[in-house]
Amino acid sequence: MDLLSVALPALGDAADLILQPVVLGYLVLGVLMGLAIGVFPGLGGIAGLSLLLPFMFGMEPVYGLALMIGMVAVVPTSDTFTSVLMGIPGSSASQATVLDGFPLAKKGQAARALSAAFASSLFGGLVGATFLTLFILVARPIVLMFRTPELLMITLFGLSMVGILAGRVPIKGLVAAGLGMLVGTIGEGASAGALRMASYDIPYLVDGLKLVIVGLAIFAVPEIVALLRQDRAIAQRSILGGGWLVGVRDWLANIWLSVRCSIIGVIVGVIPGLGGSVVDWIAYGHAVQTTKDRSRFGSGEIRGVIAPESANNAKEGGGLVPTLLFGIPGSGSMAIFIGALALLGSGDIEVGPSMMKNHLDMTYAIVWLLALANVVGTLLCIGASTGIARLTTIRFALLAPFLFMIIAFAAFQSRQDIMDLVALFTIGLLGILMRRFDWSRPAFLIGFVLSRPAETYTNQAMQIASSRFRKGFGDGMEYIFSPIVIVLIVITVISVVVGLRQAKNIMAEGSVAGGTKRAPMIFLLAILAYLLVAFVDAASIPAFAWRDRVFPLVIAGASIIGALVLLVQMRLKPETHPLFADREIGNADDNMHKLWSTLAWFAGLLILTGLVGFVLALAVFLVAFIRIRAGRSWVFSLLYAAAGIAFICAMAWILNRNFPAGLLQEFVRLPWPLT
Repeated sequence: MDLLSVALPALGDAADLILQPVVLGYLVLGVLMGLAIGVFPGLGGIAGLSLLLPFMFGMEPVYGLALMIGMVAVVPTSDTFTSVLMGIPGSSASQATVLDGFPLAKKGQAARALSAAFASSLFGGLVGATFLTLFILVARPIVLMFRTPELLMITLFGLSMVGILAGRVPIKGLVAAGLGMLVGTIGEGASAGALRMASYDIPYLVDGLKLVIVGLAIFAVPEIVALLRQDRAIAQRSILGGGWLVGVRDWLANIWLSVRCSIIGVIVGVIPGLGGSVVDWIAYGHAVQTTKDRSRFGSGEIRGVIAPESANNAKEGGGLVPTLLFGIPGSGSMAIFIGALALLGSGDIEVGPSMMKNHLDMTYAIVWLLALANVVGTLLCIGASTGIARLTTIRFALLAPFLFMIIAFAAFQSRQDIMDLVALFTIGLLGILMRRFDWSRPAFLIGFVLSRPAETYTNQAMQIASSRFRKGFGDGMEYIFSPIVIVLIVITVISVVVGLRQAKNIMAEGSVAGGTKRAPMIFLLAILAYLLVAFVDAASIPAFAWRDRVFPLVIAGASIIGALVLLVQMRLKPETHPLFADREIGNADDNMHKLWSTLAWFAGLLILTGLVGFVLALAVFLVAFIRIRAGRSWVFSLLYAAAGIAFICAMAWILNRNFPAGLLQEFVRLPWPLT
């Protein structure tokens, strides 16, 4: 009764918050943006939320939530377009959909596959929202018992799970997470303010790297570059065929499969770090195991579409459980969601027990928004199917510069500093190499996000525990090893053991062919060099600031050990071993352009921006790219550039943003937007 007396008013307040025309408008806008992002393979919710992140500063909380939830909810639905129409996973959560969705499209049954997928996605999304509602109601009293030691253990649990995302070589995921955590410690220490990793030489790094930069660089930039190198249309055909109602009837005929897979999606989503990287394969495997005639799977079995699509939408609701209740991102997109929440309004919204205690109405507003976004997203996906199918036949060379323009503009909003673009390009190069050599980018990003909380909770727990120990040994031990902490330690150990056993079935970056020893080993040596520099840098921190030294020392030390183990394995294993995965070898026939010649275009934009400012540099970049790389006429190139400049200037004007200035602006006074 007490639970209901607390929850029912909060549910009512949440309904009042979101049932406003303006809020619903932001929700629809977020759904439309998520629909657009989901159409482009590889971008997904992480890149989409990264684009929204800089615009969250000071936004009315419920407006920002509506915008973000609208995008998060619809991406797992809209990424089905690329999986079915092109045979290319729209995101890591739609890899399994390709196996049967694309064969159905080739048989002229794309509409049947899409409608079955959309119906399954809607159902899974509603199941996820329902679970989240009930779980918050039951879990709230337990969550409010969490103190610093408990929060530290749940953070470690999240890190222990994310380490296995590398798949065939689990230790690579652990090292990737460690690398992300060390990058997250760059800048001023949280306890004594000691400067770490060259931030004393580079003022830009004093406040650390921003999540919007890292999110865009690690995920969006590598996928755009990879697609651009292929220099072809995203899809070769846009015929949907008939069968919209047939697909819905297929879903109804397999409703219990959809129910089971939705539950699987919720459970997997709750586990921090797994999320979309594995949920579709678990659901697909369940569909195969529970079907008598398994011969049709892989050649156009509709159950192979229904199962993963039910699961990957339901996991968004499950992923919000650790995100909202404990502040632990259930996936890469949830990692960015956490950072965005802190930017809304006056910045007093913080996920975890404090949100459950002080903002229960806002918590339930997220649940309501999630359910509404799934309904709106499904209806829009069905209505936009024919048009989107035509968009996928456009050469990616015509889409890439527009996308990169938006990404560069979003990155600059982080600090309004030209170094934002330098950081975007530098970390983007790291992301490209991690993708090439099958290093887990989700593990890196979640390690980056959790680095600051992990360090803060560690320092706080040590400080409070030391004061408790001074009062008595028993008092200190009781504080550190509470019943909840002990349970979490056991769960963490079990998750590590089970996860390592199942790691071969979890491939966050998909299957990557093996290459030669030379290139993967050089990349590993480069990572090892950075880890050694980070270790030496942390060891040089003065003794009075020892709390700022301990965390990076431990993480760097553990990561160095992991990298050395990988190095020894590389010396002993043959070139066919997964250690030597190299996407450049497997995709050699698909790539029409070299990596460095493609990167030179974006490096040119960066250099030119430093000289003449972003708008003038962008105008030159767009004209040159479309004329030379895309091979279009001068008239088309000029019109394309004019449309792009008009679009980005309109965005800047509406959002009251500026553009990066160059050396030219220091000597010549120019009007906006050239200033």
